[in-house]
Amino acid sequence: MTSSPAALAATTATDDHQILALVLFSAFIAVTLAVTAWAGRRRHGSAEEFYAGGRLFSPMENGFAIAGDYMSAASFLGISGLIALFGYDGLLYSVGFLVAWLLVLFLVAELVRNCGRYTLADVVASRMRRRPVRIAAGASSITVSVLYLVAQMVGAGSLVALLLGGTGHTARTWTVIGVGALMVFYVICGGMRATTWIQIIKAVLLMGGALTLTLLVLLRFHGDLGALLTTAAQRSGHGADFLAPGLKYGGTWTARLDFLSLGLALVLGTAGLPHILSRFYTVPTARAARRSVVWSIALIGSFYLMTIALGFGAAAVLGTDAVRAANPAGNTAVPLLALDLGGGPESTGGTILFAVVAAVAFATILAVVAGITLASSASVAHDLYGALRRRGRTGRRPASPRPDAALSEPATGFREVAVARIAAALVGAVAIALALLAQDLNVAFLVGLAFAVAASANLPVLLYALFWGRFTTRGAVWSVYGGLLPALALVALSPVVSGSPTAIFPGLDFQLFPLENPGIVSIPLGFLFGWLGTVTSSAAPDAAARHAETEVRALTGAGAA
Repeated sequence: MTSSPAALAATTATDDHQILALVLFSAFIAVTLAVTAWAGRRRHGSAEEFYAGGRLFSPMENGFAIAGDYMSAASFLGISGLIALFGYDGLLYSVGFLVAWLLVLFLVAELVRNCGRYTLADVVASRMRRRPVRIAAGASSITVSVLYLVAQMVGAGSLVALLLGGTGHTARTWTVIGVGALMVFYVICGGMRATTWIQIIKAVLLMGGALTLTLLVLLRFHGDLGALLTTAAQRSGHGADFLAPGLKYGGTWTARLDFLSLGLALVLGTAGLPHILSRFYTVPTARAARRSVVWSIALIGSFYLMTIALGFGAAAVLGTDAVRAANPAGNTAVPLLALDLGGGPESTGGTILFAVVAAVAFATILAVVAGITLASSASVAHDLYGALRRRGRTGRRPASPRPDAALSEPATGFREVAVARIAAALVGAVAIALALLAQDLNVAFLVGLAFAVAASANLPVLLYALFWGRFTTRGAVWSVYGGLLPALALVALSPVVSGSPTAIFPGLDFQLFPLENPGIVSIPLGFLFGWLGTVTSSAAPDAAARHAETEVRALTGAGAA
């Protein structure tokens, strides 16, 4: 059967997309491998170099790296797609992700930099000095990291394979394996220094790509934002409702509660994400950490403003029905918009712009998974291995004024770095295996779950340790597990897992919890259990004295690493 000229042209254009995308992918991989080799030659094998890059990054460099670590493929592709499908309700995702950084700026960044050394557990252990606290915080951090990592890698398998034209099982499988192998190589060979520069490169590429597309959208409508929104509403099929709240989350009380639960997780969870907290240790002072957050807020805020323009632009230029037909979740809205803005599928401009978006998405995934892998390996080596190694040797409270003094010995630090490299390989293998098992599933809930677990288990113990003078070891352990376990249990009993056609197990029904995101229940439980553990602990009267030392270091930086 003879193909029509239009079909042949579309096929040729698709081939051009794949070739250009592969060339750009290869160029980015070559650059990042060169950065990793350069960073590997400069490392000294110390824990400070591996975990914190020697604390030598400037606020601007660290701000770009934080932005690169935070702005994932879900932000670039997913949020724009949600806005293209649901208008105002999708825009609220951008607001939630951005507002979260105000909490980080005012309550977390400077204090964490002064109190900790490499991980979240360091901040809590600075006043508790108990193995159970370090083990609990480390286990929670690893759980959050793995959930976030699996979501990113499944996204790599589906999105990158789709952009390359291969939507089959084999294409996605090899994409997941390739991304996993690269992230392990970056972490093992380059540590934090290489990971930071990869994130900086990725942030520049992502901001450049988003800015280019945003300017093209505005030029299409001659800079008239009113015309852009009006056209988007007309082509959405919903009219004025597209620009008003309630299209996605206004149907039932369950939908409204689900949105409130998701909003709480997004706003509160950022301050508890391990790979974000670890970035505050890569600068020399707490003041530099605060200035890093200011840089990152400027970049992230600009980026999310552009995702709003891209989302409404996709609805206006392509139409909501076309976006949904290409991908029901809207994940391909931005690539399709790039293709149209560049001149269409048969044009050179459209082909180039489509390939650039594909390469930027790939760079985004690689940079984010490298940062998460490094954070999870640090939790394994520094928290779990460090706590178990000191068992029975230091007693219940070490004599040293810092809980990590034993780790400052060079030989111990080298051993810990070796464990961290092994842990990175193991975490990568586990993430690859889980991503391969989950590659046919809707994994959007994994990102929300990671934020919910971080907000339920990590944020309460962090805020209590920094601001509550009576907080005790029992309160810290109860706070972590009291938020972590209910969050995981509620998701297991939610419609995400069973009881609905889109569930992981659609043929089963053991749904007991009506919401998809557990944050509205598990976050208060994390704070509640932390309070209960403290008020029922006999050590509470002694906690205030230990808190005084932490408070001085948090506010002044005296004794900080």
